Amino acid sequence: MKVQLKSVELPNGETLGYRERDGGDEVVVLIHGNMNSSCHWDVVLEQMDPGYKLYAVDLRGFGISTYHTPIESLSDFAADVKQWADMLGLTRFALVGWSTGGGVAMEYAAAYPEDISRLVLLASVSTRGYPFYEDGANGLPDVTRRITTIEGIRSLTRNILIDSANMRRDRQFMKQLYEAVIYDRNQPDETRYETYIDDILTQRNLMDVYHALNTFNVSVFDHEASAGSGAVKRIKVPVLVLRGVHDFVITEAMTKETLADLGDIAEFISLSGCGHSPLVDDPAQLLHEMESFLTSTSDVAPEASTAPATSVGQTK
Repeated sequence: MKVQLKSVELPNGETLGYRERDGGDEVVVLIHGNMNSSCHWDVVLEQMDPGYKLYAVDLRGFGISTYHTPIESLSDFAADVKQWADMLGLTRFALVGWSTGGGVAMEYAAAYPEDISRLVLLASVSTRGYPFYEDGANGLPDVTRRITTIEGIRSLTRNILIDSANMRRDRQFMKQLYEAVIYDRNQPDETRYETYIDDILTQRNLMDVYHALNTFNVSVFDHEASAGSGAVKRIKVPVLVLRGVHDFVITEAMTKETLADLGDIAEFISLSGCGHSPLVDDPAQLLHEMESFLTSTSDVAPEASTAPATSVGQTK
């Protein structure tokens, strides 16, 4: 089906790029994760049921979008997406967020609940953020010392290495990084892979995004880097939480936090044979679960939970 790359200037002065795929009346908006853009949704744009009209947006500082004003939090991205949706006249749609995009999607669903019919969180950052820790004496992260400032984020050796590789457009470094933690099970075909690497190197906001992930917290529980906003309680739609069983980026514990905070509004499905990129590992399985959820009949969700992370929700 036809996919077009477009852009629109927002009232806040930023310009967001997006990919638009022809389809039916059911609108689905796709939000990418860190170190990629709408480009990485290509398999979904190509293969998802033609009954869905698809939009995949480039967040500020990714892909062809501008980065005039640095973001301070994932809610800044959500506000951009709201302006973008309003510019396109999108008033009711399903929202899918992958990894960092899951945090953006949760912020959006909490802030603009009237826009959202359903929410899909794919390999999503926890409702309580993605923690960054200071280096210990052995050079490994010291999980007792969570970083609390952007200066701390910028000083981490591992962050500096990745950011430096991005700035010098080091394709081989990025391939090695992705094959260690993202494409550890399967790799895209050669043509896609080269396109993905080109796209990864368009990012202009890596440290800002790391800081936003570290301080993200829509739960009712405080952590060292941020007080809980409680925004999760404003999410009123059914939520599908997906995680690959071999995901090295989003741990099982992080997913349990998300499920505990969402409570009975969430259904959890574990994607067999998948890591952090089910789009590469098993797109057919991913699309089956997404489409099954999006076509289910109930649009009424119970209230979100304020329970600690002790349960894992419904499992299929």
